[in-house]
Amino acid sequence: MRHSTPRLLCALSAFILIGASPAAALAQSDAPDEVIHFTGPGGETVEGGVWLPAADGSPHPLVVISHGNSGWYRGHADTAEALAEAGFVVAALTHPGDNYQDQSRGLRLTGRAPQLSALIDYMTDGWSGPVAVDAQRIGAFGFSAGGFTVTSIIGGVSDARAIQAHCAAEPEVFACRLIGAFGGLDLANWRPQARDARVKAAVIAAPALGLSFTDESLAAITIPVQVWQAADDLILPSPFNVEPVRDGLGGAVDYHRVENAGHYDFLTPCEPRMQAAMPELCTSAPAFDRAAFKRAFNAEVVRFFRQAMGEP
Repeated sequence: MRHSTPRLLCALSAFILIGASPAAALAQSDAPDEVIHFTGPGGETVEGGVWLPAADGSPHPLVVISHGNSGWYRGHADTAEALAEAGFVVAALTHPGDNYQDQSRGLRLTGRAPQLSALIDYMTDGWSGPVAVDAQRIGAFGFSAGGFTVTSIIGGVSDARAIQAHCAAEPEVFACRLIGAFGGLDLANWRPQARDARVKAAVIAAPALGLSFTDESLAAITIPVQVWQAADDLILPSPFNVEPVRDGLGGAVDYHRVENAGHYDFLTPCEPRMQAAMPELCTSAPAFDRAAFKRAFNAEVVRFFRQAMGEP
């Protein structure tokens, strides 16, 4: 079934209007060890969460997480928990202007990577938590629009003209209908240069608009990258999103294609209240066990970051 932009936007609005918040719908065990607030690149206050490994007196590698369009910092809490249990400090943010409460900057995709860099700034220079961060070992994880964000922060340069040409040729794909629903790309704020050399490894799941990244910028990326694709992704379908990133990267790519998976199967498995409120985000194919997949997925993400950045 093809998901329509109005249906998804209505689902997101309904979730907010019924008085529920994502926090009320997620298991309390998924809560971070610490809720943080830091200053974003535009001077705004940004909320996030930190998941911590056991303190042992030594610095630990950092993994930062970027959520998808209209998400929030706890959208990948199970992955954050798995990484923290494996010895990583994990920090996720709620992107200002592109979250479940505020989509006013949902199409300023190139503004997200500087926000993620501001999170790195905070975690390496401003945060005073109980576990030290090793500023030489920083990784990034991103899903959907967060995959676009992480591709940008490791050096991908997005050409807005490629997105416009894509939507002229394929107006019915979800991303193009979403862009149309929000009135078109925010070209006045399109700032594609956002590389942060501090990021030494990346996991990119179901990245959005991979076709927009220039060949030259992808070829210059040589850090270790793990790429994930849902075989039945109707939101960001083949061959426009994952394949250009997977095939264009200049370094070795640890690629995983997940059969029977849909786009939202990369999110934290839904608790009953969230399942009832947002079935668009929570329902998997009948033959697909999201919880079992996420356990395997998290183990692979941990393995990758350990291999790429060394044992925590």
